Amino acid sequence: MPSKLYAALGRRGGRVVGSDLQSGSAQFRVQALLPVAESFKFALELRTHTSGLAAPQMLFSHWKVIDIDPFWKPRTEEEYLHWGEKWDGVNRAKAYMDAVRARKGLATDKQLVQHAEKQRTLSKNK
Repeated sequence: MPSKLYAALGRRGGRVVGSDLQSGSAQFRVQALLPVAESFKFALELRTHTSGLAAPQMLFSHWKVIDIDPFWKPRTEEEYLHWGEKWDGVNRAKAYMDAVRARKGLATDKQLVQHAEKQRTLSKNK
């Protein structure tokens, strides 16, 4: 079960701080740090993947600034080699910013349709 917990934390950008086996029982306690933006529906995902055996108890710990420029794009050859063409998923600051903008109904840079054709409408009078 701890491997499924670690996988769920890793998918959401969490970091394990400490873990230990409770003495006298079969319980395994894990302390981890998880961004608040990633914590929504985390309990449901964790219970689903562990068949209800894991019960998260979340507590706000501290603020931490994301020290990443949300508008950064790879420009040099080295950056393209390191990050590749599909670097969008790497920039967490941009992902968080776009999620807030989408939730509030503001414009985002995301392109919804790449290749579209005009849909033919049938006339009402046949």
